[in-house]
Amino acid sequence: MSLLELTGLSHSFGDKVLYKNAELHLYAGERMGITGQNGSGKSTLLRILQGNLLPDEGRVVLQPRITLGALDQQATVDRGCTLYDHLRFAFRPLDQADARLQDLYRRMADPSAAANDSLLEEASALQQQLEQQGYYEIDSRICRAAAGLGLDALGLDRPLGELSGGQRAKVILARLLLEAPDLLILDEPTNFLDTNHVDWLARTLSAYPGALILVSHQSDFLDRVATCICDIEFGIITRYHGNYSAFLQQKSEKREAVRRQYENQQRKIHRLEDYIAKNRVRTATASMAKSRQKTLDKMVRVAPPPPAAKPVFRFPYQSQSQLRVLEVDYLSIGYGLPLLPPVSFRLNRGQKLVITGFNGVGKTTLLQTLTGRLKSLGGCFHFSDDAVVGYCEQDAVFADDSLTPLAYLTARFPRMEERALRRALAACGLRAEHVRRSLSSLSGGEQAKARLCSLTLIPANVLILDEPTNHLDREAKEALLESLKTYPGSLILVSHERAFYREIGDRILDVSGSGLRVSE
Repeated sequence: MSLLELTGLSHSFGDKVLYKNAELHLYAGERMGITGQNGSGKSTLLRILQGNLLPDEGRVVLQPRITLGALDQQATVDRGCTLYDHLRFAFRPLDQADARLQDLYRRMADPSAAANDSLLEEASALQQQLEQQGYYEIDSRICRAAAGLGLDALGLDRPLGELSGGQRAKVILARLLLEAPDLLILDEPTNFLDTNHVDWLARTLSAYPGALILVSHQSDFLDRVATCICDIEFGIITRYHGNYSAFLQQKSEKREAVRRQYENQQRKIHRLEDYIAKNRVRTATASMAKSRQKTLDKMVRVAPPPPAAKPVFRFPYQSQSQLRVLEVDYLSIGYGLPLLPPVSFRLNRGQKLVITGFNGVGKTTLLQTLTGRLKSLGGCFHFSDDAVVGYCEQDAVFADDSLTPLAYLTARFPRMEERALRRALAACGLRAEHVRRSLSSLSGGEQAKARLCSLTLIPANVLILDEPTNHLDREAKEALLESLKTYPGSLILVSHERAFYREIGDRILDVSGSGLRVSE
């Protein structure tokens, strides 16, 4: 029997159909990855499964007494609560059981109380429960989770109100893992994690005792965690066995089989149509032509395989003559107090620098300082006179997210024709239905494509990109990777996806730990 069952699911967003009579089944112990292009309805599906959104049609059935936990990176937290106390709250049911046990011991120790076998039996059962569920190792479990996600470096006694949004998201994830519900639902849990913490999370989820439903655009992460994949495409949810690599192979084989079936049928149709055209007016063959026309009319037509819609990112290049593009000397960054030791490096024309390191250590602050959005605390940096910088912020908040992508670009480029802006949006993977919707209603990946699209409209020779792959689907990542590999200008890229940046960077600036290290 399935742990979770979804049948007859149909749901639309405006005039866009996300699912049409779709089904999904999850069995005990399965770790299911949900995949699909940006805007296909992955996050909407998770909201439906949690009961936070009612579908237009369909039924969601969860087995009785199953505990469900979901990652809500925007959840409200008690800002005055310490990190440790927030994580400790994951064990509240066990704390309540222990409090009940201590009360029983006090009652049984009272010499005036009559002997009561039921109290002894209850105390014995509670003691066994606490031991089996690891109650007496709670502190070590909290420390392991905090270390695995890099929270120990923040200090377990630190109030949540002092943490950044990304750091609070990691705290929420850590508590969810400590609670260990029977069914765990995670929507892009790696967005705020660096490479080491992604590795720890992959190992933890691979050994997770319950069932798991996971949305992630990191293929290597899904490869390590998922035991099955449900792919959303054209309103249909298709289940594949195995990890992400196995899914890609099966999907490719399925597409190829559909293509061959379609082409074979088309050849048969053409032969029948040719025979009918040549023989329907001849007396001797008219009956045969009529018979074949009936065969043709009854034929169930195979739909042509849908074209693979891949975005294309073309970043226009502004030529430059100076060899040295950027000089950074003992640059100190932060907010009142330095976040990093003084930074020094050089960037030449056409070089590509990747910046890696723990989340919250100061990578984004460094980029914002280099682009003039923040003042430095000391040291200096200098771009060449002919440097033209294009900057894409990480998950930047739009000034007005009620605008459509087209209106957003029109406001930024008022002299450009609407037709050119529409072409640019389409090239970046935003279809006509996306262009008509507000930015707030689009998925994170669609919003990221809108931000990247603005960079395709301005000639530059230095691109500064802060985690540009966050939320992007596989096709968009592949397109962005190819564009950056061939981009003739200089690049400064912050990324935690090793599989993405290892094909791009000439040099790596590692800002982890107490020192800085630049490697070729």
